[in-house]
Amino acid sequence: MSENKFVKGIIFGAIIGGALTMFDRKTRDSVMNKTRYVRNEIQYYSKNKEELKTTIEEQITKWKSVYEQLASDVNYISQKVNEAKEITPQVKNLVTETKDTFAHSKEEYKSIVVTEQDEMSIFEHQKQN
Repeated sequence: MSENKFVKGIIFGAIIGGALTMFDRKTRDSVMNKTRYVRNEIQYYSKNKEELKTTIEEQITKWKSVYEQLASDVNYISQKVNEAKEITPQVKNLVTETKDTFAHSKEEYKSIVVTEQDEMSIFEHQKQN
């Protein structure tokens, strides 16, 4: 019973709301123009059914093409996301290995420089003596 009242309330609300909007002249003119346009289209296509069929087929073809392009784009993006997911751990490992290599090289360079400095000091010391 309450569902029945709910549906009636919605219908009456829509009717009252629609009627209230008709007090505005621009809205009335717009509704009348749209009504005339739709009526003329219905009359035209009721006399030209083949053209209606052709127009509908063209629209269906157009929307199928849009759907296929969208599906293709979604598939492409999905593949690229999956590739990025696979590459990310590899890149992380590469960065970690590079960092470790540079850290190790830094220590080697320090030992080489220190060794060179020690040798220079020894050479300088020997020269003075």
